[in-house]
This record gives sequence, structure tokens and C-alpha cells, in this order.
Amino acid sequence: MSTITQLPIPSHFAPNRVGEVWRVPYQQRAVEAEEWAVQHQLRPAATDATRICLLAIDVQNTFCIPDFELFVGGRSGMGAVEDNIRLCEFIYRNLGAITEITPTMDTHTATQIFHSVFWVNDAGEHPPAMTMISLEDVEQGKWQVNPAIATKIAGGDYERLQRYAHHYVRQLNCNSKFLLTIWPYHSMLGGIGHALVSAVEEACFFHNLARQSQTRFEIKGDNPLTENYSVLQPEVLLDEKNQAIANKNASLLQKLLEFDAIVIAGQAKSHCVAWTIEDLLNEIQVTDPSLAQRVYLLEDCTSAVVVPDVVDFTDQADDAFARFQAAGMHIVQSTDPIESWKGLELKG
Repeated sequence: MSTITQLPIPSHFAPNRVGEVWRVPYQQRAVEAEEWAVQHQLRPAATDATRICLLAIDVQNTFCIPDFELFVGGRSGMGAVEDNIRLCEFIYRNLGAITEITPTMDTHTATQIFHSVFWVNDAGEHPPAMTMISLEDVEQGKWQVNPAIATKIAGGDYERLQRYAHHYVRQLNCNSKFLLTIWPYHSMLGGIGHALVSAVEEACFFHNLARQSQTRFEIKGDNPLTENYSVLQPEVLLDEKNQAIANKNASLLQKLLEFDAIVIAGQAKSHCVAWTIEDLLNEIQVTDPSLAQRVYLLEDCTSAVVVPDVVDFTDQADDAFARFQAAGMHIVQSTDPIESWKGLELKG
């Protein structure tokens, strides 16, 4: 079995700036990355005998920077910032082992089914952020589709859009999904909240240049008619007439399962991370249950949604990870040497 050399952390990495937004100096980092590759004898990722993919879920400002819309504080209060310090260090230490980095990008526009403008009550008021809309709420007319959006979303057919909304919340109810949550406007396409955390973007860019491995960005969440916690599929796939409104991300699934190891980190452990892993596991169990052994969960690089004195999803997230582990996936820490990971055979 071959070994993996852990590398030092480059001097440009500043842990104290991970919770801030700033411009990555691309040209300077590109030169440094090429010098780093020569200094540490890094080969192009295409030559890797053991192929490892890092799936970094929604490591974006909107979830990871304090005071942004949906900062994931976890129980420590600074969870996503602490997670991303460890994630950056994991990338730099294992620069020579990570074949490809795939960041997912939660991507929204204003008029989507989980945003306030989509809904109104009898008084024409929109639901406040964090309102939970149940099947009963829609059936009783407490919340109705905003007629003003029908032209852009449904070609002017308001009644059809209202029927679809009823169908949508019914599907969530039947499939034991989260209640429809009216989220604050977040991850807005073209906005600063949509961008990757600066320090993580820098680490991805440095890896890209040092290993000559194109970072693969995966967009999710831009369909106005469904939520999309998981990068592998949206919450609802069919409309009330059983016609497709969205599709599973079959290309990404196929790509992931070509790797010898899939390493997963990101935000939030209780929501987009958990649902992505759940969908990945479901597909694996249909295809080949033994493939679950290729999945490694970076437990110290993800945090659950916690709103002090309101809600704490930590226990549910931990239960989900325990279930994933029981199915054959591995829970690891970012500081564990990759060569010590159970079930990973290093080739070459």
C-alpha cells in the first residue's frame, strides 16, 4: 500500500479571516500554487491512482459568515466558521491526495416557492421569514399563491399554480419531508451571499492550479417550484398531473461513484448535508450497497442548524450520521491521516 504525504499549510492561509469576505488574489495564488507543486513534487490529479473527491456542500457566505442570512452557528455559535478553518486546512494538508473538489452552490432568485413573495393571505400580506406552511394551511386558504407572480411562473394560469402549490405541500406531507419553510431571501444569484466563502474559494483555486484539476461547481436550488436541500434531487419531482418539473442530478451521481472515495463536508449538517447523503445512500443501496464504504463524512467540518432558545437540530443530525455509518459509510475527522481511513485502499 502506498502512503500519502501530508503537506504543510501554505503561509497565505489566515485562519482569523475565514469568517470574513474578501477578494482572492488569483494571479498571486496561481504563481504560488505552481511553485508549491514543484516544491512538493505534486503530480497532476489526472495521474492519481487512488481517486478522491471532496464534495463541499453549500460552503457559501449566506450560510458561513456571521450576520449573513442563514449563518449556521451550531451549538458553539461559530460552527460554520470553525468548520471552514478545518476544511481549508484539510484541503491544504491533503492537496496531493484530493483529485477533485466539487462545491455545491445553493442558488436562488426572489420568486421561489420557499420565499415570502410567493404567498399571500386574505389581507394580501406575505408570510414572514421562518413561517412553516402546512397542508392544512393551504387547504384552509390561510396561505394562497400570490396572484401577481402567476404571469412569470405559470404563464398567467393562476388556478393551475394554486393547484400545484396544494399538490406540493401535500407531497411534502406524504413523503415525511420538512414542512414548507419560508426562508429568508438567501443565496441570491448574483449576490455576495451566493459566493463561496473567500478562504474556501482560495483553497479550491490553489488546489485547482497546484494539481491541474478543474473545480467542478454544482448548481442547485434554482427551480422556482421546489425546494432543493439535496444536490442530487429536489424535494418534489412531479406536478399534480404527474409531469416532471425537475430531474435527479444523475450526472453528478454517476461522477461521484467513479471515485475511490467521496469525502463530504459543508453546511448544514441537519439539512442540505444530511439530505444529500440520504439521497446518495438511497441510490447506492439500489445500485450496489457496498459502494457506501467509499463515502467518508468529515464530521468536524459540518454543523447543524441551531437557533438558541428556538430550535436545535444537532441531535437529529447526529442520528442521521449514525444511520449513515450503520449503512457502511465512514465518519472521520479532518485531522485523521487519509491513509488511516478504514476501507480505503491506496493504489500505486
